[in-house]
Amino acid sequence: MGVEEGGVEVEMVVLVDDAGAPIGMHDKQTVHGESTPRHLAFSCHVIDAEGRLLVTRRALSKRTWPGVWTNSVCGHPAPGESMEDAVRRRAAFELGLGVAGIVCALPDFGYSARDASGIQENEFCPVFVARAVSAVEPNPDEVAEFRWVDPADLVAAVGAAPWAFSPWLVAHLADLAPHLTATTTAGAHV
Repeated sequence: MGVEEGGVEVEMVVLVDDAGAPIGMHDKQTVHGESTPRHLAFSCHVIDAEGRLLVTRRALSKRTWPGVWTNSVCGHPAPGESMEDAVRRRAAFELGLGVAGIVCALPDFGYSARDASGIQENEFCPVFVARAVSAVEPNPDEVAEFRWVDPADLVAAVGAAPWAFSPWLVAHLADLAPHLTATTTAGAHV
C-alpha cells in the first residue's frame, strides 16, 4: 500500500486540504512531527452482537499517544484505497478482527492535537461504525489492552477523565453518541 523506493515499499498517507480534498502524498513514517501536514485518516468504533463497543488502549510503543484509551481502530487509507477497505485492513492488522456493515457516521470530522512529546496530529478523520464478525486477537505492537463496554459507560468515562483518552475520541464522542445509541438499541445491526 505504498510506493517503492530503492526496492523497499514505503507506506504513504494522503495529504489533504482543510476540506479533505487530496493534494499529495507523504511517507507515513515521517509525516507526524512538530509541524504535521493535514492528512487523511479514519477512526472506527466496532460494536458486537450484544451492543457493546470495543475500546482499545494504544500500545506503549506507539509514536503518538502511547498507552491511552481510544476508539476500536484507526489508521490512514493508502492512496487510492477506499475508506471501507482501509477500515477492514486496519481492523484485521491491529485487532485480528473481521468487520462488516461499515457506516460513516461523522464524514467531516477533523482535529489537530499535540501529545506530551511534542508530536502533532493534524488529520481530516471521518468516523465510522462497524459490526464485529470475529473474535479480537490484538496485535501487541498496536494494542496493549481492549475492553467491550456499554457506550453510555464510555461517554461517562470520557466525561470524567478526558485526559486518559485520545484527543480524537474526546473531540468526536459527543457527536457520535447518538449514532452509537441508535445502533446499539437497534440490536447492534450496523
